[in-house]
Amino acid sequence: MGLSPPPYQCRLNRLNKTELSPAVVRHPCWVGPTVLLCIYGFCSMMRPSEPFLTDYLTGPYKNLTTKQVTRQVFPIWAYSNLFLLIPVFLVTDILRYKPVIVLQALNYILAFLLFIFSSGIVLTQCALFIYSIGTAADVAYYSYIYSVVHPQYYQRVTSYARGAVLLGYAAGAMLGQLLVSLGGVSIYWLNVITLGSLCVALLAALLLPMPQRRMVLGGTQTDNGPLEEVVSSSCGSWVVWWLRRVSRAGRGKMRALKRLAVDCKECYSSVAVLFFCVWSAMGKCGYHQITGYVQLLWASKQPQYNFTEYNGGVEAVATLSGAAASIAVGHVALDWSVWGELFLCVFTALAAGVLYLMDLTNSIWICYGCYGLFKTIYMELITMCTFQIAQGLSRECYALVFGVNSFVGMALQSLLTAIVVNTKSLQLTITSQFLVYASYFAAMGVLFFIRGVYTLLQKR
Repeated sequence: MGLSPPPYQCRLNRLNKTELSPAVVRHPCWVGPTVLLCIYGFCSMMRPSEPFLTDYLTGPYKNLTTKQVTRQVFPIWAYSNLFLLIPVFLVTDILRYKPVIVLQALNYILAFLLFIFSSGIVLTQCALFIYSIGTAADVAYYSYIYSVVHPQYYQRVTSYARGAVLLGYAAGAMLGQLLVSLGGVSIYWLNVITLGSLCVALLAALLLPMPQRRMVLGGTQTDNGPLEEVVSSSCGSWVVWWLRRVSRAGRGKMRALKRLAVDCKECYSSVAVLFFCVWSAMGKCGYHQITGYVQLLWASKQPQYNFTEYNGGVEAVATLSGAAASIAVGHVALDWSVWGELFLCVFTALAAGVLYLMDLTNSIWICYGCYGLFKTIYMELITMCTFQIAQGLSRECYALVFGVNSFVGMALQSLLTAIVVNTKSLQLTITSQFLVYASYFAAMGVLFFIRGVYTLLQKR
């Protein structure tokens, strides 16, 4: 794979067509874009208001009922994210990542503006829809860095990008908890602080260098036409660049889609990779369903009087614990090709047991502790699945597999939401819903127990 430098190096590369030496490209090729991307990831995820979103919507600020939030507001995110995921994924590759990252920041800002200044269920649903556009654009954040750095830095920049997101979320949650518990700050002002952090993220996104190649539809070739000279020399002529992309959008669509289908078939041709992708998609479905509705479960477990919520502190500790588990699993010496699926089975079953306990207990503290353990287990397993998938694929296919797995996970989540949350005949309480989610992870554990035993016998 050839080196594709950011725009401020374009003129240098055109004068010297040979590959630059590592001594020349080491600093500008990965440090600058990585730092900016990490700043963006940290600031975009530092949202002190998010652990208290349910209280904000059901409290005096919005005056929505718990039933409205459960059945009419939160499902909007799952359904719209599924609808938007594939279009955003394709547009991300066509527009070469940076414009979509900027669009993600703008959508987050608009969503929190609506959270702050709007009222009523319709505008709240609009805010969740706009927010879902931002979450659907996560593929741009996780794929951008691979298009501006040399492959030898992939492992390093991946860890930095993911670490920045986890650290930002933990910092935001802890800040929110400290402001609420010690400073007496209202949840309204937590949303204002979140909005300020998102504005800083937008500035970092605007400063990101523009990639010169695509990862999926466009291959790894760069464009060196006359118009590209104008765009590269100005390094800011987005209008000219955008007109060029539009003028070429219709060329070779069928060929690109056919290549995409062939790449997708090749990526999932390995049964071992396929099962790790299955867990990745199913695990994301269950994880997002748990994290999306856990605040409602906490509200049902809390004492009625004189209780200080610790949602933010629990989220912060759980996120940091999950980050530590993610790092630790990367140093486990194990023959993953033999024991990987049984490893998934054991810890998925443990996650199911934790969810059962979280659902059945009447203690908010046990519920908090179980959630932290569940999130730690999930972070550990999704990290293991990620590097196992990456080992079985070429690096150019990472963005494709990430997008497909995310789409399958969102499709499963939408189906689960439609059955468990929105089916009028069931009318499940929040505790009954979590009983279903625990059973979902138990079924995953059984599936991977069967697969793990089969793999072990086959290897032996």
